[in-house]
Amino acid sequence: MRRTGEEGIRVARSRKVTVSTDAEGHTAGWAETDLAPVTAPDPTAAAFFDVDNTMMQGASIYWFARGLASRNYFTTADLARFAWQQLRFRLLAREHAGDMSLAKEAALAFVEGWRVDDVERLAEEIFDEMMAPRIWAGTHQLAQRHLEAGQRVWLVSAAPVEIGRVIAARLGLTGAIGTVAEVVDGAYTGRLVGDLMHGPAKAEAVTQLAAVEGLDLSRCAAYSDSANDLPLLSAVGRAVAVNPDGNLLRQARQHGWEVRDFRTGRRAVKIAVPSTAAAGLVAGAVTAGLALQRRRRAG
Repeated sequence: MRRTGEEGIRVARSRKVTVSTDAEGHTAGWAETDLAPVTAPDPTAAAFFDVDNTMMQGASIYWFARGLASRNYFTTADLARFAWQQLRFRLLAREHAGDMSLAKEAALAFVEGWRVDDVERLAEEIFDEMMAPRIWAGTHQLAQRHLEAGQRVWLVSAAPVEIGRVIAARLGLTGAIGTVAEVVDGAYTGRLVGDLMHGPAKAEAVTQLAAVEGLDLSRCAAYSDSANDLPLLSAVGRAVAVNPDGNLLRQARQHGWEVRDFRTGRRAVKIAVPSTAAAGLVAGAVTAGLALQRRRRAG
């Protein structure tokens, strides 16, 4: 079994992405890994972990962009604009949380024309180089406890589900729920299937998965750093605020939810810079997409 630079992070082969649509037309996508259970299975309980700033320091899509920049897919200036636009759109998302039409149209522009296999290969390489050292050991340990109890553990991320699946496989988890990108003949079209995996969409996706997998949500747990995930945290029997933002911390105290904070001092400030919400993915993805297209034409 191959290991990454962080001890205990395991590798698994992927399974195909499953797409489900409920009676109200909500679409969710999930991809499982091929990891064997570590103990007798607990079929009705599971844990759901947000990725950005919950499982990982910073944003997975940011580190993916950093990895692409290091491979000369776009420039350092493009990356700087990417980071700035993430922060800008995070603020706008708080003010205009219901207006996601532009986000939906533009979120996956950066993978248009890419082969799915190539994106997964790059995601594996970039995880090993840039993401593995930024996994919160404490959060990973929380996930491991669920696995040891025979429960399935899913990541829930706004990133494309294939990237989430790679992260889940590297961490030895069950699978990932993420944004579904349309694929034609093995390549991304740049369009979405359904909505961004953000806010209420996460709760809807988890509810769909629970129906398919026979989970009892009252026996399930959810972990997040952001008040954007209040619908997800409210959908399960046990909610845990991990490295919470101010709004989530207040909500956690009001509801009596458990709080885990693995940040310390200046390090917490440093890793907060490349943070993201689903809408934060948008402008950065567009910037990266345009840069990639320019480099392809130049090539």
